[in-house]
Amino acid sequence: MSALRFEHVTATFPRAAVPALRDVTVDIDEGEFVVVAGASASGKSTFLGAACGLVPHFHGGDFAGRVVVGGLDSHDHGPAELGRVVGVVRQDPETQAVLTTVRAELAFGLENRGHGPAATARGVEEVALALGIEGLLDRAVHELSGGELQRVALGAALAGRPQIVLLDEPTSQLDPVAGDELVWLLRRLNEEWGTTVVLAEHRLERCLGAADRVLAFSDGALVCDAPPRDFLQWAGTAAPLLATPGARLLAAAGLPAPAGVKEARRALRDAGLADGSEQPPAAETAPPRRRRFRRAGTGPDAALELRGVWAELDGGRAVLRGVDLRVGPHERIALMGRNGAGKSTLLRHAAGLQDPTRGRVHAAGRVALLLQHPGDYLMHERVADEVSPAVLQGAGLQALADRHPRDLSGGERQRLAMAVVTGDGPPPAVLCLDEPTRGLDRAQKAELAHCLRAGASAIVVATHDPEFAAQVADRVVLLADGEIVADAPAAEVLSGGWYFATETARILGGAGGALLPEEGAELLAARRRAAQEVPVR
Repeated sequence: MSALRFEHVTATFPRAAVPALRDVTVDIDEGEFVVVAGASASGKSTFLGAACGLVPHFHGGDFAGRVVVGGLDSHDHGPAELGRVVGVVRQDPETQAVLTTVRAELAFGLENRGHGPAATARGVEEVALALGIEGLLDRAVHELSGGELQRVALGAALAGRPQIVLLDEPTSQLDPVAGDELVWLLRRLNEEWGTTVVLAEHRLERCLGAADRVLAFSDGALVCDAPPRDFLQWAGTAAPLLATPGARLLAAAGLPAPAGVKEARRALRDAGLADGSEQPPAAETAPPRRRRFRRAGTGPDAALELRGVWAELDGGRAVLRGVDLRVGPHERIALMGRNGAGKSTLLRHAAGLQDPTRGRVHAAGRVALLLQHPGDYLMHERVADEVSPAVLQGAGLQALADRHPRDLSGGERQRLAMAVVTGDGPPPAVLCLDEPTRGLDRAQKAELAHCLRAGASAIVVATHDPEFAAQVADRVVLLADGEIVADAPAAEVLSGGWYFATETARILGGAGGALLPEEGAELLAARRRAAQEVPVR
């Protein structure tokens, strides 16, 4: 039976010049695990919004066609009624929290469905254990980090065991461990409970291994509906920006696209390109040299300096513990670590939004900060009213000038908020960004990385995306429990590991310090040349 059916659906937002969905027809069976792919503003979020009734009942605009969810026609049933069969986690989980504590937030949906106290308590406990948030149950929602809040939003959606779960970039603010655990949990719910999972993601390498099927959108139209391997083969020629880093790496070696790291390693072994006797000396396999690393402390000046910074909450819990950090002029640093490690708190202290409990923060000039929630920076009803025409054009958003910021995709909102923060004036001494890649597709992330590397400001960017960190950063600072546990060149931190490593580095085992597919392709080409040069006896 169908869990979700679209019949010739076309949807256009108010004041939008073109439809967000164009004549979409698709049938998703009960118990399928479906990944929704596509560039930013391709129609992924609108597709999920139509699947839960928010489009058109909440967003308005023009809507044609038919959507049937769990046997309920969205024409006749609004989001509240559809919510009995559908659990939803949107791009901006901060807008989903309605109560003050995590326990109350998880219980809210169960209580609304009429569950008794015992069943509600059991449901809260089970979902908290499944998501690893049992330690957050009595925490205030406003104290949570973005990643912790994302897991709470997911818990609230899953607590009632819905027939269908719709997730819009659910791993965008999760650390690598939590992201992998989330995909594993969704697969388990899918296999053991028969829950239908529909997940929209930009970082496809995280979830393709669990998927039965991929739906790819472009300009609102469904352009590919295929199993993961067939999708990657299609993407290699029709939509290269949707190909995973592993697929791009192996395509450069003339090998089929893999659905995951294990499959990629097997393909390299079979082709004689894996680590082993055929590997040339390190000097021959090293990727192109990066800009020489210079620790900020070796110069007389610093764009930003934190000395012995402690940050404690009212209850005495320390979020930062004696942090020492120097950022040199024009230096680019990626701040990484698990959810709740203190990354966002460090950035807020750097920008002067919070005063340290102990220690000192000094900046050589203005520190601009883009926080995790881009909607907080958008105050007007028209995109054109948020920034000047020149800034709007520079952000590539002039075509959206008459749209309401609420109706933008997550990536478009992020770019608009970035334009608000940087503004028209001279560049800041330091630009701090907290998870800036949320909602951005690969092309937009590459463009953002290029802009950050070409800009005049020093950069400190908190991110869970090792691919983006490898593109933008000279240096990676790893936080754990409010302390810096690693501070080294990006090639050292992001290779040779498992969680805090790029997919290329995981496939190649960190060989040659290759972090990105282009670097890995050069290393494999060198291995192939060396193998061909081995004399035959």
